[in-house]
Amino acid sequence: MTVMFGFLFWLILIPFCIGLIPANFILPQKRSPGFVLLSGYFGMWALFEISAVPAVLWVEYDNFKIASAVFTVLTLLSAAAGIALLYRNGKAGKPGLIAGKTRKRSEAGKENDKSVSNVGGLKGYMAASGKWLLYHTGIEWLLFFGLLAFQLYKALAYASFDGDDAYYVVESLIAQEAGVMYRILPLTGGSTGLDVRHAMAVFPMWTAFVSVRAGMHATIVSHVVMPLVLIPLTYLLYYEIGRNVFRRENLPVFMMIMALFQIFGNVSIYTNETFFLTRTWQGKAVAGALVIPALFWVFLQIYDKGVRNGRTDAGLWILLICINMTAGVCSSISVFLVCILIAVATFCLAVAERDWKVLFKVGAACIPNVVYMAVYVYMAYSYLLK
Repeated sequence: MTVMFGFLFWLILIPFCIGLIPANFILPQKRSPGFVLLSGYFGMWALFEISAVPAVLWVEYDNFKIASAVFTVLTLLSAAAGIALLYRNGKAGKPGLIAGKTRKRSEAGKENDKSVSNVGGLKGYMAASGKWLLYHTGIEWLLFFGLLAFQLYKALAYASFDGDDAYYVVESLIAQEAGVMYRILPLTGGSTGLDVRHAMAVFPMWTAFVSVRAGMHATIVSHVVMPLVLIPLTYLLYYEIGRNVFRRENLPVFMMIMALFQIFGNVSIYTNETFFLTRTWQGKAVAGALVIPALFWVFLQIYDKGVRNGRTDAGLWILLICINMTAGVCSSISVFLVCILIAVATFCLAVAERDWKVLFKVGAACIPNVVYMAVYVYMAYSYLLK
């Protein structure tokens, strides 16, 4: 019971409360529980980078215990701030967690439906068509959830073990048992200096933190708990993307297509789909499955003219900063890749929207990535000089 409460607290409640902060600073039409939970996870991982990376680089003994204490304080304060903002809005009578808008049919299409439905006996036919559409949409959602359940079953019953487990999962276990990060060789158990290549990608340390707080072995958390959390979280992100692109009745088809891509994407050991289902607990899998799609999600939100009304949402820029920082938590190389992707996407959008001011805004959101890369280069250069 204690273990279950620990997982619910740190993997559901805390992220959701943290996500209330950026949700408070966006238009009410864009808010939804899915937005809040996703924002909370990216915000939580950003806080973990702030807590863990300095401890890894500049604290030699008990650095995991120090990082865990700092992270616990930061997350609890952030969660309390999110709850306070929600309470303030409720007390002031402002909108709470309103489900965001899904793309709807054009006004011309609606008028055509009205004109057709008012002609004689076709009115009853249109009503029957609506019931038929609702029925088949429900079947499509059931098919998608069947595909999702199949993936979760395979991820648990046929868990994949590869050579990286001997490093990443053992690093999580060492942090849990010894209280240190990247100071003990996982393959031999001997002490070592700072491993510059992996030291700043602290996602295994977050897994260790969850393991400690829940009281469960880090290997079990990696291979059992993480797939049960990260796979549905990824599909929640796809759902939020679909809500900005497709009409409501087309959403289940989009979700089924994405599920089929994941199931049959194992055409190579290097594809994103392979990492997503067989190495779910590794940071590079999270970078490919969550971080990069989240960038497209944020840009779709920023340039959603249907609800923007000429106003830029501060909460979306906060979320973009958190996503950038999450890239560093997952993988050092993903920080560089994310910056390149953001630069290209921002330039294209600036040309399309004729809004060059967005280049400066996005550049400011990438400052954490620039700092991260500067520290990485400095540490790597210092290591080579030894």
